[in-house]
This record gives sequence, structure tokens and C-alpha cells, in this order.
Amino acid sequence: MACTQEVVFDLNLIENSALEDGLAGWAPVGSCTALSVHEEEPAKVPTETINDVGEDYRPSGRYILASGRADEADGLRQAIKGALKPRVTYRVSGWISLGGGGAAEGAGHAVRVNLRVDDECVVEGGAVCAEAGKWAEIKGAFRLKKSPRAAAVYVQGAPAGVDVKVMDLQVFATDRKARFRKLRRKTDKVRKRDVVLNFGGAAASGISGASVRVMQMDSSFPFGACINPSVIQNPAFVDFFTKHFDWAVFENELKWYHTEAQQGQLNYVDSDALLDFCDRYGKPVRGHCIFWAVENTVQQWVKSLDKDQLTAAVQGRLQSLLTRYAGRFPHYDVNNEMLHGSFYRDRLGDDIDAFMFREAARLDPGAALFVNDYNVEGGNDPNATPEKYIEQIAALQQKGAPVGGIGLQGHVTNPVGEVICDALDKLSAATDLPVWLTELDVCESDVDLRADDLEVVLREA
Repeated sequence: MACTQEVVFDLNLIENSALEDGLAGWAPVGSCTALSVHEEEPAKVPTETINDVGEDYRPSGRYILASGRADEADGLRQAIKGALKPRVTYRVSGWISLGGGGAAEGAGHAVRVNLRVDDECVVEGGAVCAEAGKWAEIKGAFRLKKSPRAAAVYVQGAPAGVDVKVMDLQVFATDRKARFRKLRRKTDKVRKRDVVLNFGGAAASGISGASVRVMQMDSSFPFGACINPSVIQNPAFVDFFTKHFDWAVFENELKWYHTEAQQGQLNYVDSDALLDFCDRYGKPVRGHCIFWAVENTVQQWVKSLDKDQLTAAVQGRLQSLLTRYAGRFPHYDVNNEMLHGSFYRDRLGDDIDAFMFREAARLDPGAALFVNDYNVEGGNDPNATPEKYIEQIAALQQKGAPVGGIGLQGHVTNPVGEVICDALDKLSAATDLPVWLTELDVCESDVDLRADDLEVVLREA
């Protein structure tokens, strides 16, 4: 990208608490907001960071407190130094906490870092679920389509009256080439090793001058594609799919609103045809999905049921789907997007999600049962952090749910390397479950940048 020749990477574009009054270029947002500078107790200063700006960076412990906030939009702001370049991914990094002003211990509130461009356009720069007494690392990113005349960073959010703390906030251009070099070294260390071949006995005679050929017989990383009844009628798609992909997932054809749009009228014609197609070409299929927790994805007749009727309908859906296809789907997404929706839990109680897993395992014991959600790997959604996903999985397991895998939908905007890698590392370490990117895409309209973004996600994974 030609514009990157003019970019200074890893240079913070905003001032931190460095001047005598400690506020540098920061200004309050809101007529009642007051800013002050403080030093955190050494024992409470974070010690670990995913920040990839310099090997020696450690959180400073020096923070700005925004108090007296009369509205959620109140907080603090600072103008960006220098010109932001289009087509460059910028990282937003730093630490956010709550303090005083009615912030209860353990109560989380969303705090957002946004960019205001030319005093009108607001660009999301990241968000965290902040708590009093804890420091949460913000891991956002943004990219602009054109150079702005002026830009400023705003830190806002949390209810009125809750104080917001900001430590070491940084905005800097990311250097993908440097990150790729680091990932290659990491990959070589983890995934490569020396192999010694010893030849003895009769095989050793006359071995001088022989050659050894090393050949990869199988891929360790399966790649899949979404299919529907239309694309499997396209010979060019079928040729490309069968040559390059190992797995498939149906677009909508297995979802409850498709297989039973009207109560009692079951329709498995499309899913049968797609599954027969995959069987014919030897492609395993992810079962997506048995249920979907987000209310606006639930068909109207299901919404109209009372508690007893809904309980019976849930049991009927499990019985119908899981017995019909027993042994044919190696994976199932059991109740899709439970971090973002709670339709069944709100109506049937907190145990219903675990019941769905237990019953699915009883009806089809060979299938791996997944949780599946979005935004977990992006660092931009306080409702879908790796920590919240881990808590959800642990709660399901405590209720006897046989969770067999973690699905990350991978709808990634403005991918930034270490954020994705950090989420994957946390999920793997805390759960010891396989992690699958289940619906991978990036939203960039520029095809060259889209290719770059896909490479970032795949290299991190």
C-alpha cells in the first residue's frame, strides 16, 4: 500500500499524562466533568499487556480521572497529533477502570473510545466492559477512507455519575509486516522441529547416495465454505468447492425457522439435498444451528407459545432434528449467539441452555456440541469478551452441558493482529477446547485491503 510509506508506525498520536499538570492535551467533555491526575497503587497496576508497541512497555500506573459526569456522553477528549492516513489500520490501546461516583464493585459498564472526524463523523475505536477496582485493557481499531482535516479521540460511556479512569491511552498505526515477521518466528518455534531418520539392518546397506522425500499428506487446518441449494447447481462453484475445501456449512437450511416455518409443517428437503451433496463428495458438515438465542431470529409461531408449549416445542425440535440426522453432522452449534441473545433463557429459565446440550448429546452422542458467537475475537464488544465467553462455557459445564468446542464467527472489522491472537490464546488456555473460526469474513470493500485483512486473521489463527 503506497500510503504506508508516509506512516510512522508505533508512534502514539495522543499525549499521555506527561506535563506538569498531568493532563497534557486532555479536555473534559460535559459541563460538569472535572479531570484530575492520580497514581495507582503499585499492587493494582496491570502487569500483563498484549500491547505490541515496544518490548519494554509496561503500564505506567498514572491515570486521568473524569469525575462529575452528568451524562453517558460525558468524559474526556484529545485532538489527534498529525495527519491520519486513509487505508491504514490504527490501533487503540490503553487501560480503563471505574471509580467512585456510584460505581459498585463487580458492576460492569461499557466505556467506549471513539474518534470524531471533522467534528461530525464518529468512528468506533474500541470498547471495554469496565469495573471499579479493576483495569480492563482496551483493544480497538479503526481505519479511515480519506484523510480528515481534524480528528479527536473521545472516551465516553458508563452511566451518569460514574467516574471513569483512563491510563496510557495510545493511538498508533499498526505495522503488519513487522507483525507477520513476529508470527513467522512464533509459528516456526511452535510448529517446526528437527526430525532424525535412523536406518539400520538390511535397509542400511547401499544407502549412500539415496534421497529422502518429505511430503505433506494431509492438512492440519481444515478450511470450509458455506453452501446453499443455489450454489451447488453451479458447476464452477462445485469444482472450486470440491478441490479447495474440506468442510461445509449450510447457509440457512438447517435453522429452525427454515425447517419448520409453520408449526408442525416440517421441511427437510433442502437440508437433505445439501447433506447428500456433501456425502457424495466426502465433505463433513457443521450442523448450524439447532437453536438461535437472538429473539429477532425466532419465527413468530414460536414467540407466541406459552411456557409449557415452548418447552414441548424445544423438545420436539431436538427430537426431530437429532434423530433424523444422527451420526451425519460431526458438529452442532447448539444455541447460537448466547452472548447476544437470551430468548429461551428468558422464557424457560437459566437451565434451558444446558438442557439443550445435554439432550443433544443424548440423541446424537457422536457429535461435538459447540457454543458459537460473534465479536469475541475483535476487542470491540463489551458484551462478547473472551472472559465472558469463558464464564458462559464454565457455567454450562457446571450444569452438565457437554460443550465440545468453541465457535468464533470471525466477522472481523479492521483486523489487528495481537488482539485476535490474544483472544484465541485466552480461550484455549482457559477451556482446553478446540476453537473453530466458523463464519470467517472481513467487511472491507476495497479488495486489496480485504485480502490483507484475511491474511491477518489467518496468520493470527
